[in-house]
Amino acid sequence: MTSRDLGVAPGDLSDDDLFRELGHLYETRLDALRHAADQAYGEHTRRMNELEAEYLRRRPGREIDPERMRDGARAR
Repeated sequence: MTSRDLGVAPGDLSDDDLFRELGHLYETRLDALRHAADQAYGEHTRRMNELEAEYLRRRPGREIDPERMRDGARAR
């Protein structure tokens, strides 16, 4: 079994499942960074990148908060 065989392909997840998976990854990210073995941290990163890419693929015109852009941050 290769690392690519782990987990459901992001394109096969429903929107609700994709959001849940992303939420769980974000909840565990700091712990993985601080305490996971290099291989486990690499897998966490790989999965996060796959799921985030799928989110962006599904929502290419997602709403961008102006406050999150450089000009918005400077105005604060």
